[in-house]
Amino acid sequence: MKDYLAGARAAMPFYAGSWSDPGSFEGKAAEVDSRFGRDERRRVAEAVRPHDEAGRARLERFVEEGGFMVTTGQQPGLFTGPLYSIYKGITAVCLAAELEAHLGKPVIPLFWVGSEDHDWAECNHTFVLDAENRLQRVQVADPGGDSRRPIHRIDLGAELTEALSAFASMLPETDFSEAALDVLRRAYEPGRTLGRGFRETVDALLGPLGLMTTESSDRVVKEVSAPVLWDALERSVEHEAVLTETTGRLQAAGYEPQVAVLAGAVNLFLEGPGGRERLYRDDDGFRLHTSGEHRSLDEIRAEVTADPHNVFLRPVVESRVFPTLSYVAGPGEVAYFAQLERYFALQDIRMPVVYPRIAYTLVEAKVGKVLKKLDIDVEALAQPFHEVAAAFAREEVPDEVRRALGTLRGAVGQGSAQLLEAARPIDPTLKGPIQAARNASLVAFADAEKKILQSVKRQSEIALGQLEKAQKNLFPEGRPQERCLNIFQYLVRYGDALIPALAERARDLVRMKGVEVTSAEEA
Repeated sequence: MKDYLAGARAAMPFYAGSWSDPGSFEGKAAEVDSRFGRDERRRVAEAVRPHDEAGRARLERFVEEGGFMVTTGQQPGLFTGPLYSIYKGITAVCLAAELEAHLGKPVIPLFWVGSEDHDWAECNHTFVLDAENRLQRVQVADPGGDSRRPIHRIDLGAELTEALSAFASMLPETDFSEAALDVLRRAYEPGRTLGRGFRETVDALLGPLGLMTTESSDRVVKEVSAPVLWDALERSVEHEAVLTETTGRLQAAGYEPQVAVLAGAVNLFLEGPGGRERLYRDDDGFRLHTSGEHRSLDEIRAEVTADPHNVFLRPVVESRVFPTLSYVAGPGEVAYFAQLERYFALQDIRMPVVYPRIAYTLVEAKVGKVLKKLDIDVEALAQPFHEVAAAFAREEVPDEVRRALGTLRGAVGQGSAQLLEAARPIDPTLKGPIQAARNASLVAFADAEKKILQSVKRQSEIALGQLEKAQKNLFPEGRPQERCLNIFQYLVRYGDALIPALAERARDLVRMKGVEVTSAEEA
């Protein structure tokens, strides 16, 4: 990812232009226009959900004026899952606005909800810090049946109510609590799926900024994307060769591929007896990987209940369905796209410009005061707490103690060397005892230093306790805050002003300036 952001020569051949060059977006716009006319845009608009009447009017302009889209997406996490899902949507909104001003045509920010995902364990939970600053996992109970079904087919009932009640009990009661929780109550009513709840929550939070939503399970999406998936089936040998070749080039350039080459594997999944099963080529057709059941090409095409799905080719499918200029990607996705450029070419599609999502660390006032008082920056808390505490204690040791320990160590080293030199003519075998005495002394002083540090830690218990609480807010369980905590932890504290404030900050970072776009890394 870093090489792509920096425009490194080794990385750029795997992408369709630079995220920081307006010319890349202009070239992609021309390619999109060659594939999408008014009728095609009208068709895909059926799969898009605007937030309100103003959004519907913008979508109509998109159709009539030959507009484009900036897309991003995520599998549905409970109550929107980790913070980075929201940051993706905000980045897409701000980039779309910049591109619209630059190109002079409507550019719709679109969030693709991966509701066909089958990984129930990845989607069924979220994390929040409770009133005691303890990290709590809130999870929807398994509704029974086969949880290997796609998320959009798992209807939930009382499980949603129970999970939301548990979630609410861990949040503080504030002037903003009821309004924030009402968003979740409306989106996650019993009878909904996780995908539906996720989509409606994202719409409620980011729709007012202009973000629109769609789902991978949408009828229009599936109809328009079907040719890509059937192509993956019929040309699976060629697809495997393309992946093998691209993987080899990536490794030769010094990069670790995100997706391994699996001999005989097809980039297509079907629902079978083993849940979502990957297809593998067989002697006279295909077999489902988990159950081992055999399918012919005709049987797969004729199987009405089959739900063709693909994760690896999702970006290609998305660009076939929507007139996508750019995809807003997280760090792993940026690297993932490097393996896809030739897959786009197989579909006569130019890869969209990959744009890095903005990354925030939310430092609340109470946390900021601790960091300022103790003179510690945010990144210093990324280490395990025992290392943070040890580093803090070392900084708190008085200068005269550090100088005295340094003097003692220096004296032992110098004195031992002098004694060794003086004793050598007497008896060369004295070298061992002298070195042993020196080492024993140094070990003793090291033990003394540990005891000094322990004493400093005891005297700094209050400060270390504050530091530990700050770390739990910024790096819960050692993970970046954005990859763990939920946006509602902050919405109940700061209300409706929070997301517009984040968007305003993002607008300052996502600016088209001549041939340069301000780096999202500067966040």
